[in-house]
Amino acid sequence: MLSSANRNMLWASIFVDELARAGLRAAVIAPGSRSTPLAFAFAANRQITVHSLLDERSAAFFALGIGLHSGRAAALLCTSGTAAANFLPAIMESNHARVPMLVLTADRPPEARASGANQTVDQVKLYGDQVRWFQEVALPEANPSDLMLRYLRSMADRAVALAMGTPAGAVHLNFPFRKPLEPTVVDGDVPNDPAGSGVQSAHEPQLRISSGAHSPRVEQVRAVAEALHSAQRPVIVCGPRCGGAGFADAVQRLAVQLRVPLLADALSGVRFAHRPAGAAEVVFGLYENYAGSAVLPQPDLVLRFGAPPISAALERLLDGSSALQLLVSESGTYEDPVHRLGALYQCDAAELCALVSAELVSRSMRVATGWTAQWAECEARAATVIAAEFASDAVEGSVVATVGAAQPEGVPLFIASSLPVRHLDQFAAPRATLMPVYCNRGASGIDGTISSALGVAASSGQRITLVLGDLAFYHDLNALLALRRCGLQAIIVVLNNNGGGIFRRLPVAKFEPTFTDLFVTPHGLEFSGAAALFGLHYQLVVEIREFKAAFHAALAGYENQLIEVQTDSAAHEVARQRIIAALRPAG
Repeated sequence: MLSSANRNMLWASIFVDELARAGLRAAVIAPGSRSTPLAFAFAANRQITVHSLLDERSAAFFALGIGLHSGRAAALLCTSGTAAANFLPAIMESNHARVPMLVLTADRPPEARASGANQTVDQVKLYGDQVRWFQEVALPEANPSDLMLRYLRSMADRAVALAMGTPAGAVHLNFPFRKPLEPTVVDGDVPNDPAGSGVQSAHEPQLRISSGAHSPRVEQVRAVAEALHSAQRPVIVCGPRCGGAGFADAVQRLAVQLRVPLLADALSGVRFAHRPAGAAEVVFGLYENYAGSAVLPQPDLVLRFGAPPISAALERLLDGSSALQLLVSESGTYEDPVHRLGALYQCDAAELCALVSAELVSRSMRVATGWTAQWAECEARAATVIAAEFASDAVEGSVVATVGAAQPEGVPLFIASSLPVRHLDQFAAPRATLMPVYCNRGASGIDGTISSALGVAASSGQRITLVLGDLAFYHDLNALLALRRCGLQAIIVVLNNNGGGIFRRLPVAKFEPTFTDLFVTPHGLEFSGAAALFGLHYQLVVEIREFKAAFHAALAGYENQLIEVQTDSAAHEVARQRIIAALRPAG
C-alpha cells in the first residue's frame, strides 16, 4: 500500500512499489535519519525482504552477497554523509566482479549543500566510474503531476535493468529530501487519490526493459571450431565467473567429444559440478601443482572462458606460450593480464560450446596421441603427492582440501580472497557433485568477507560454510551480528596463521625484520571471545584429524559454528614447495 502522509512518503512509496514491480526482492538498510522515507517504504512493501545491518560497509557487502548468489540486484540504503562513503569498497568489488547492486543514498536538499550544513557532503557521482549509472533523483514535490510520477517509476525500472545488464554492476541513485522525513501528515501535500499514483497496470512495471543473450554468430562458431580442429595440443581453460546456466554441462561435453584437457578454476562453476559421461577423464583441477612441468609439452591452442584463472602456474604457462589464445566472454570484457589474446568473442558461452560441438561432430580431430592422457597422469600424481603431504599436519591447504571434499552437495561455500581461495584452487580436487563456490574475486579485497558470505546465506536460505583467514575475520567481525539479526546459519572456519601469511610467497619475505613487522604483522589474537560475543559455538583445533572431526560434527549439527584452526604459515609454505618440487621436475 502506498503511504500518502506527505510528499516524501508518497515519493518513496511509489519508487519502492515500482522496484518491486521490476523484480527487486531484497533491500539492505543501514539506519539513519535522512533515509527515513525510503526505509519506511521498504518496510511496508510485502514483496521485498528487508535486512537491517548496523554498519554501512558490512551492509554493502551483504547486498553484494545477495547479488552474487541470486544474480539480481538488492537495494542498498543509507543516510547522508560519510555513511555513503562506506559503500565504496563493495561497489568497487561489484564493478570488477560484475555483480548487480542498486545503491540508494539519501541526501540533504540543494539549499543545504556547500553551506556548512551538518552531515552534508557532495554525494553527486560519489562513486565515479565504479557504477554503471548515476542519477540525482528530483526532490519530492507537493501534489506531483502524472508526468513526475511516470518519471519516478521509469527511474526505478531503468535502475534495476541497468544494474542487471551486460555487464552487471552497481547503479547509484541519490535522493534529496526536505523535512519532515517521518510519516507526519502534511495537508495539501499529496493528491486526493494517491492509490493509483502513476500506475498503468495493477502488477506490471511501467517500463519493461529486457535484453537477450548474445547468440554466437556463424563466423564465431566456425572460427573456434576451425581452431580446435587444427590444433594438436589444445586446452580449454575455465576461469572464474564462467557462463551461466548450462555452461558447465556444455563445456564438459565439448571437452569429452574432442578429448581435450579442460582446466577448471575453483571459481569456474565447472570443477565442482555434475559430470556428463566421460567428463571425469578430461576435467582437471590440480594443475597449479604441475602446470609448466617439463613432462608436459606446451599447448598450441588455448580456448578460454571467464576471468583470468587464479593459478599463478597456469598464468605463467599462458604468458610463456606461443599458442593461439581465444577468449569467449558474454560481457565482451577484455580480461588478459598477459596480453596474449588472439581473439575475443562476445557471445553466450554455453550456446557457443553446443554449436562448436555440432560443427565438429563429424570431423576427425588432430589432437596428438596421448595429449590428454599426459595431463591425466600429472593430475593423478598430484592427488597422490598432496594426500601424502597432508596426511597428518593441519596445514592450511589440508584444511581447505578437506572442506572442498566434505561440503555437502548443493550447499554453498564462500572462500575468502588472498590465501584461502588460492589454497582451494591448488589443493581441492574436482568432484562430480555440485558445490557452489563464491568469492570476492573482482577487486580481491579481504574486507567484507563475512558480510558477503552472510548475504549469500540470506539469498539462498541455506546454511553457508565460510573459510577465511585471521585478518579477513578481524576486518569484518561486526558482521557476525547479522547471524542473529537476520536469522542466518553459518559454519565459519578461520585459518589463524597469526598475520599475513600470503606475503611469504613473495621475495620480500627475505628481508627481516621489516618483513615480519610490516607485512606479516603478527597480532597474537585468538577468537574465542568473538564467538562468545556473537553466540557461536567455538572450537579450537591444531591437528588435521581434529579439524575433520570438528567440521563433520558441525555439518551434522544446527548451531552457528566457529572453528579456529591454528596454523603456521611458514610450515605450510615449506610443505607447498615440497609438493611443487615433486610435481614440477626440471627439464
